[in-house]
Amino acid sequence: MKTAYFDNSATTRMDPRVQEVLLTTLSTVYGNPSSPHAAGREARKIIEDSREQVAQALGVSDREILFTSGATEANNLILRGVGEKNGKHIITTQIEHPSVLEVCSFLEKEGWSITRLPVNDQGALLPSDVQKSITEETSLVSVMWANNEVGTVQPVEKLGKDRTYLLHSDAAQALGKVPVNVNEVDFLTLSGHKLHGPKGIGALYFRKGVPLHPLLFGGGQEFEKRGGTENVALIAGFATAVSLAVEELSENRTAMEETRQRLMGMVTTISNCFVLGSEAERLPNILNVCFEGVDAEALVLALDAEGVHVSSGSACSSLSTEPSHVLLAMGIPMDKAKTSVRFSVAVDTTREELDHLIEVLPKTVSRLRSYSEKKADG
Repeated sequence: MKTAYFDNSATTRMDPRVQEVLLTTLSTVYGNPSSPHAAGREARKIIEDSREQVAQALGVSDREILFTSGATEANNLILRGVGEKNGKHIITTQIEHPSVLEVCSFLEKEGWSITRLPVNDQGALLPSDVQKSITEETSLVSVMWANNEVGTVQPVEKLGKDRTYLLHSDAAQALGKVPVNVNEVDFLTLSGHKLHGPKGIGALYFRKGVPLHPLLFGGGQEFEKRGGTENVALIAGFATAVSLAVEELSENRTAMEETRQRLMGMVTTISNCFVLGSEAERLPNILNVCFEGVDAEALVLALDAEGVHVSSGSACSSLSTEPSHVLLAMGIPMDKAKTSVRFSVAVDTTREELDHLIEVLPKTVSRLRSYSEKKADG
């Protein structure tokens, strides 16, 4: 059976160059990086070289890069570890990743005040809403760089001017797809498997001098911000993935946009469907479409039977049968939100994959609509 992978916002295939670094390190470097002997020093050197590699790609100091197990841990570390700069007030948006929103709900129970700002019908935050929400108690503003479901790029750079609060952005979806200016924020979240790196590894940028209290205590690793023996091979692979994502941004972005445009050209020929967030500045790889009269979960399963892999929302909340909180925040009615499917391409999406999707999607949508109509008629 032909297969076609269009769920790259959930995870990407590993770049062969990253895989080579990962496997080589995994098979040859065995020392504990905290050990003082030669094997330990070899492992430590790889970690610090990788830290420098990530720092150079982002244009920051290597002392401002901290490795984590991924974006979820990084987001938790920032929101729970930032402390009370001014007071116990955090501003975020209604469309953040669950690893931000659920931490905010936890902090709320701990006595913090949380402001969850709305977005417009394109999924974009208005910077003026942030400014109106700032109080003397505001310690942190957390706004994702780009949304993982509709791809809308948020105005993070406009939030970083003349501020009294700390600014965090989850850039897990953005790096390697759009320019990310780290100098505009105090904290930045990254994830390896969103940019053709390995799973289970990520990083956060934390501006020198800003407060950050650890979640994990132990051996004092990662500048005493994250205890625990480091995964040397994953760190080396992640650093390579970050470097490649930044170095090849322009050509990769063009390739992804071209693939998405070809896909959108076909999708818009299907009756009674509409693209979400199409009028906003957005990532080049995401196409979120509502197919009216078609249950999204049914479409995902039907396409899977044809060898096509897509998503009906964030992979981190895919077990939920509720419609996407992102789409509801955009004002999409619940019945239409339940018809939304996300197609996410990558630089390694092939023409054969695209042709297969284009072949099976219209027929599958038509079949499911026909089934729904017959069911409604009894």
